[in-house]
Amino acid sequence: MRQIKNMGSFQMVYILCPIFLHFIALSTSQPELLYHHCLDNLGNYTANSTYQANLNHLLNSIYSNTQIDYGFYNFSYGENTNKVYAIALCRGDTRPDACRDCINYSSSAITTLCPNQKGAIVGFEKCMLRYSGRSIFGLVEVEPSSSVYNLNNVSDVDGFNKSLFSLLDKLRDQAAAGDSRLKYATGEISAPDSQTIYALTQCTPDLSQSDCSYCLYNASAVIPQCCRARRGGTIVLPSCNLRYEINQFYDDPVGEVPSSKGKQRVVIIIIVSAVISVILIVCISVIVKRKKPREDAEEDVDGNGIRDVESLRYDLETIRLATNNFSEANELGKGGFGKVYKGTFPNGQDIAVKRLSKDSGQGELEFINEILLLAKLQHKNLVRLRGFCFEQQERLLVYEFVPNSSLDKLLHDPVQRLQLDWEKRYMIIEGIARGLLYLHEDSRFRIIHRDLKTSNILLDEHMNPKISDFGMARLFAADQTQDNTKRVVGTLLYTCIYIKHGKFSIRSDVFSFGVLVLEIVSGRTRSFRNGEGFEDLINYAWENWNQGRALNLIDTSLSGGSRNQMIRCIHIGLLCVQENLADRPTMASVVIMLSSSSLSLPVPRKPAFCVQSAVLAEAASEYYGQEQEQSSKNDASISELYPR
Repeated sequence: MRQIKNMGSFQMVYILCPIFLHFIALSTSQPELLYHHCLDNLGNYTANSTYQANLNHLLNSIYSNTQIDYGFYNFSYGENTNKVYAIALCRGDTRPDACRDCINYSSSAITTLCPNQKGAIVGFEKCMLRYSGRSIFGLVEVEPSSSVYNLNNVSDVDGFNKSLFSLLDKLRDQAAAGDSRLKYATGEISAPDSQTIYALTQCTPDLSQSDCSYCLYNASAVIPQCCRARRGGTIVLPSCNLRYEINQFYDDPVGEVPSSKGKQRVVIIIIVSAVISVILIVCISVIVKRKKPREDAEEDVDGNGIRDVESLRYDLETIRLATNNFSEANELGKGGFGKVYKGTFPNGQDIAVKRLSKDSGQGELEFINEILLLAKLQHKNLVRLRGFCFEQQERLLVYEFVPNSSLDKLLHDPVQRLQLDWEKRYMIIEGIARGLLYLHEDSRFRIIHRDLKTSNILLDEHMNPKISDFGMARLFAADQTQDNTKRVVGTLLYTCIYIKHGKFSIRSDVFSFGVLVLEIVSGRTRSFRNGEGFEDLINYAWENWNQGRALNLIDTSLSGGSRNQMIRCIHIGLLCVQENLADRPTMASVVIMLSSSSLSLPVPRKPAFCVQSAVLAEAASEYYGQEQEQSSKNDASISELYPR
């Protein structure tokens, strides 16, 4: 039996019996609903409206459309704001008649499950259907997502996942290389305990090769969250899907049914290939023994795109020598990811090495994400990735060494905070703003950091800030404005939008930036002790601002500096944490506000008070406890996730 888990922010309805689905054809029984999403962000249409008429026309036309013979359908109908777009996709091994029946049933189900809504997605085992009031053709979309997993676990999790990701890597490339009618691939691979993993990958064929590959990469990235130790799983995104099991669940692709002679030929080829493979393995093993061994680079990491940055790879022995074999004397700090060590290369260059803990239940996805993102980003206010190492089960990230530790270590220490006069604090605020602006608008990609906090701001020898820790970052399409998540990431004391709405966008980073600004000006943490209880910094700042007592927020250790500039920064911070996302400025606007003192600022509206006092106290207590336990000594790039 499998269990369904909805990774998006919308309700999932399911009735699941996979054994029944596997043996009974869709054309002779009612298909079982796996998931559906009613897309609230597009709004509703009124009954008997033009939009509803266009939608009904579109859904009714799918069954008779000849495109469906290839398992894919996309069409639009209507004009202007009443125009409706629809996509239907059948699994690559589904016969045309079964595909038609599944899509026909979906057409009826989708309006029943999501009445009067301008956008919806519905999915069954063999087909999916979606419609929208905006164009969805040729666009890669990875949210909302859903997952289905087998309730049985594997015994050798690492070995199983190594084989699985190696297979998914190959199938991702094969599916992406498909044509405009079909982007679909299936395959199998041996796994520990004499098991065989069977998998399929598929994209809507209107995607480009790179977009299909990107979508399937995002789908495989969900596996560590939902199905890491499971014997089977299905990940469904709007633009692609994948599935794997230890039993074969798919048929031959449509149009590729082998004859009996063909099957015999395949068997012969397999046997001959196996014999040749054994001979090659023996020969290679003999050759390898005669040479200095280069430890295996794990296929599951290479399978997620790291071969694209192969020039940044270090061998393990080099890192061991640089860190004195990861000695305690070189330890800089530790966190949920693992430990961070200082190292020095033979040429005298200092580095910081982040080491993924071998027994950590999280971090693999973040490890890959950070490499692929930081390798492509270059900005003076972003920490620079020097390289990585993946060898002998070690996962290591190599950064430039930033000598002045993280901002929280200086800002919240009663002695070290004296190093941060107002001139330096203002320079740090401006630097963080420019780094975020680069991520949001000026880089080749649109990147949402999603875990911006003082411990993730490193300070170089001149106190210039460098944003670090991109494990939680999310890559956006150029024209995408927000996304949905049910996985709460980032630190609770710095996030708000996830908790209230399950959505994040560039405005989520703006909110976190606003919290940072208020912290830097006040010298207080996001939640600080006030008497015997805890006070929320945003609430404290808002109350003092409304009462005309903004000076109460300024750090008492700041003896010099422009008070007007400090109050202006408080003003900007409050604009960034406003409850309504649309009211929050973009980082481009923030940079202008900071660089021009003559520019008038709008009046801030009500902030987002999204954490209740009891939750705040509990989270703050946990936060301080872990901070004390970690007692990071230097520039550790650490992610702490709340709740776990």
